[in-house]
Amino acid sequence: MIEILTPAELDRARDSGALVAEILQALRSRAAIGTNLLEINEWARVLIIEAGATSCYVDYEPSFGRGPFGHYICTAVNDAVLHGKPHDYTLADGDLLTLDLAVTLRGIAADAAISFIVGDARPAESVTLIETTERALAAGIAAAGPGARIGDLSHAIGSVLSEAGFAVNTEFGGHGIGSTMHQDPHVPNTGRPGRGYVLRPGLLLALEPWAMVDTDRLVTDADGWTLRSATGCRTAHSEHTIAITEDGAEIITVPSPVRD
Repeated sequence: MIEILTPAELDRARDSGALVAEILQALRSRAAIGTNLLEINEWARVLIIEAGATSCYVDYEPSFGRGPFGHYICTAVNDAVLHGKPHDYTLADGDLLTLDLAVTLRGIAADAAISFIVGDARPAESVTLIETTERALAAGIAAAGPGARIGDLSHAIGSVLSEAGFAVNTEFGGHGIGSTMHQDPHVPNTGRPGRGYVLRPGLLLALEPWAMVDTDRLVTDADGWTLRSATGCRTAHSEHTIAITEDGAEIITVPSPVRD
């Protein structure tokens, strides 16, 4: 299903997006050396409930997972890159942590992910990974707008990843979003320009470039959910939800402006 939102629904999407961004900022500020991933999940649970929102993950049970996800946020560390299931792990200095959050507020979902390094260590490889996925995300957003095609976004994202020397996996990528978290169209992280669905005002897309240092192969953890690099190398993942408007692409997973 490809869903085109009304102006009123887009306003609700902006509220959902701002909430996702604000929760991710709060969790990032709290995550430190010694923080347990299960603590982060609990913080996310409380913040989501206090906002009157619902998690898109707790009851999520797609074909690629094993049973309901059962947690409120994805927490992926080091060689884990996608669908990281929170577990009893304590963060250490230099860990590369990805937080991926999706919530529904007033009937509209928003989805975003951030990767960052915990503590004071700054491993060069991790810094490069994070910066590259962020640049790829910015390139995909810049390519979006009414009349653009999905292939234009995919090509922009994939070009940044490939030029940085990373192999691109197309099993998982961006997606449409709206009244449900995962919708068509699929947005691969590489592709050919001028191909695919034509973007229209009212369309919401979650763009999510991710990269692994030395492989494009994934393995599934024993929990049936967490996807890791096949070689154990480090990974990173950046994501925003954008709205296609008459004027271009609007990032909605940003905090609400401060009001006097």
